[in-house]
Amino acid sequence: MTDPLKKLSLKNPWHFLALGFGSGLAPKAPGTFGSLAAIPLFYLLALLPWPAYLALTLAAVLGGIAICARASHDMGVHDHGAIVWDEVAGMLITLFLAPTQWYWVLAGFALFRFFDILKPWPIGWADRKLHGGFGIMMDDVLAGLLAFACLQGLLALL
Repeated sequence: MTDPLKKLSLKNPWHFLALGFGSGLAPKAPGTFGSLAAIPLFYLLALLPWPAYLALTLAAVLGGIAICARASHDMGVHDHGAIVWDEVAGMLITLFLAPTQWYWVLAGFALFRFFDILKPWPIGWADRKLHGGFGIMMDDVLAGLLAFACLQGLLALL
């Protein structure tokens, strides 16, 4: 059996994005590295007015359905661990409207990873029941929304 990663190329824009700019190729914890890869992108988007940030995040989510579906199809594996565009999009959701100080970004990262790894309902349900590019994206979108709500709650308390 051949390694599904050998079917991908970082020169292919679909694969480059699906692999989170290459971060998904990390030999251990590719989802964590994909989440970390979103942080520089967050800092770039944070320079924009919030409606533009939101529009680009929505584009990342909707485009991510096609990006993840394409990479998954090309690999011949559903939701391979190296496909981390869903983590990138989930982090952008988490950090929407967040302050740019490192400790808020770290809090958002920790919250997102918590929900993405533990997969409480409805995240776990989405992970098990939804398929294709939509399924790959949706559990991380839900994790991002829950992490966003928690981060905004923390901001409101402090």
